[in-house]
Amino acid sequence: MEAKVLRACWKWRNYPPGHEGGGARADAEVLLNAAGRQLLAGICGVEEDVLARALPSWEEGDTKLRAEDGDPVGLWRIGGAVAGPVAFGCRLCTARRTGTALRAVRYAPRWERACVRHGRWQLDADANQPLEHLDLRGLPEVVAAQRRWAGVARRAVRAGAESERVFSLAQAVVARWWEQALQWERETIWPRRLHQVAGGDAGGALERWRIVGRDAVVFPEVVAVADALLDPAMAELVWADSGAGRPRALPAEGMFCRRLGERLGRGWLGPLAATDHGGPLIAWMGSVIRLRRGAGGPPGYDNDPWWLRQEHQSATMAGQLRVLGKEKKAPGSGTMWRAAVPAEQRRLITSAIDSAEEQLLQLRGVQTGPTAEVARRLLRGLGHSAGLIENAWKRTALAAVNGGVPLEEVARWVDVPVEVLRQMLTAGRQETGG
Repeated sequence: MEAKVLRACWKWRNYPPGHEGGGARADAEVLLNAAGRQLLAGICGVEEDVLARALPSWEEGDTKLRAEDGDPVGLWRIGGAVAGPVAFGCRLCTARRTGTALRAVRYAPRWERACVRHGRWQLDADANQPLEHLDLRGLPEVVAAQRRWAGVARRAVRAGAESERVFSLAQAVVARWWEQALQWERETIWPRRLHQVAGGDAGGALERWRIVGRDAVVFPEVVAVADALLDPAMAELVWADSGAGRPRALPAEGMFCRRLGERLGRGWLGPLAATDHGGPLIAWMGSVIRLRRGAGGPPGYDNDPWWLRQEHQSATMAGQLRVLGKEKKAPGSGTMWRAAVPAEQRRLITSAIDSAEEQLLQLRGVQTGPTAEVARRLLRGLGHSAGLIENAWKRTALAAVNGGVPLEEVARWVDVPVEVLRQMLTAGRQETGG
C-alpha cells in the first residue's frame, strides 16, 4: 500500500511535524486510539500484544485520544517527546531482515548507537541533516566501548544508581571537555577520530563535523568516565583531595583528577579537569564530599551525585545545528575562535580569567576576624577580582570584533552602549599595541 492510501484509513487530528524552514521529520511518531490500533493490527496481520511489545508508543494514544464513536483516529507527535531519543536504524540490518534497504528509525539510547555487525554509528533522527550514520570501521575502540557499557550499567545497578543517569552525567562531563578541547594542543585522539568519521578529513566543514561527530568520537571516554565515577576507590580519592576530616579547597593537582586523566590515557588532563569550576565533574565531586561528611541535608539534588543540573546537560546535535545555521547568517559568527584569535591573545584572556577565579577562591577563607578587617580584605579582594574580570571581558570583546563579529552585537552581549564600547576597545588597542 502507498503511504497516502494507508493513512486514509484513519482520521487525523493534525499534520505530520516538520523542520523549521520545511522538510518532514524522520522522527515523526503516530499515536492511535483503541479503534485505530485494532485497524492497524488487522491490516498487518500481527496481534496487538505483539505490536505492544515491539512499539514503545503503542498504548500512548490512550492518554491523548478519546474514542469517537469507534472511529480509528491518529495523532502525529515528535518521537523524542513520546518515548525517548530516536535514532536511525542500520539500513544493512534492515535489508538483512526485510530484504529491502529502506530507511528505518527506532528508539535508541545513546549507548546503543553502534551497529556492531556493520561498524556504523547511527545518528539522531531528529536533526535536519542528510546523514544517517557514521563509518566506524576504522575506530574499533568505539564499538568496543559499547560492549563495555553493559558491564558498567550492571555496576551502576549494584551501586543503587540508575544507569541512564550515570551515562548522562558522564556524557555531560566529556561533552564539556569536547568544547574546551580546541584549546588543548596535547589532545590528539579526538582529532584523529573526528577526521576518520568525516571520511578522512573534516576540512572546511570542521564546525559541522564537530557537532555531527561528537557523540561517536567521545563515546569511549564517556564509558570510561562513567566507569570511573562508579568506582569506590575513585570516590575515596575525592574524599582525600577534599582534606577528609580537615576540609580544604580541591587542589589543581588532586589525586582524583590525575587518576581520571590516566584512566582516559591523558595524563595531562588532570589539572585541566580539576580547575574547571562550575562544571558537572566538580558538581559530582561536591556531592560525594557532602555525602561523606553527612552535610548534605535531606535527600535532594545537592547531595545526589547523579543529579545533572539543566545548565550542565550536553546540547543535542539538532540544537547545535540549528544554532550553527543561525550563526552562519551573521557576519563573523561562522569563524572558529581558535582560527580568528591569535594564540597570545587567547592566552591573555585565559590568564585573566584564571587569576580572577583564583582570587575569588582565596576570599572564601577570609570571613573570620574583626568586622573592619574582614570587610577591608573582602572589598580589596573583590575589587581586584572585578578588575581582572573587566580586563578579561574587554580582551574577549576586542577579539570578537577583530574576528568579524559586528560591534553592535558585542555591545548588546556586554550591555554597553556601542559608542562607549568603541572608545573602550580603541583604548584597549592602544594599550596592547594592536
